[in-house]
Amino acid sequence: CEKGEQWAQALQLFRDMADSRVEANTNTYSIAISACEKGEKGEQWVQALQLFREMADSRVERNRITYNAAVSACEKGEQWVQAL
Repeated sequence: CEKGEQWAQALQLFRDMADSRVEANTNTYSIAISACEKGEKGEQWVQALQLFREMADSRVERNRITYNAAVSACEKGEQWVQAL
């Protein structure tokens, strides 16, 4: 989904994990954020940052990949202030 620019489907699968009682981790959050980052014309930066913040709320460790995807989503959405 991420590489096929199907960010909405990737995000839905991520949300479905909770319904299936599958615990999200650093990798799954990173993939979901990266899918948002690759959304059309950078319009999904809000979703990417929401997931990024959700990680902290859920006490899921953020790594270099996660930070890079969040910053890239802000850059593509022309939200450079958010990236700082």
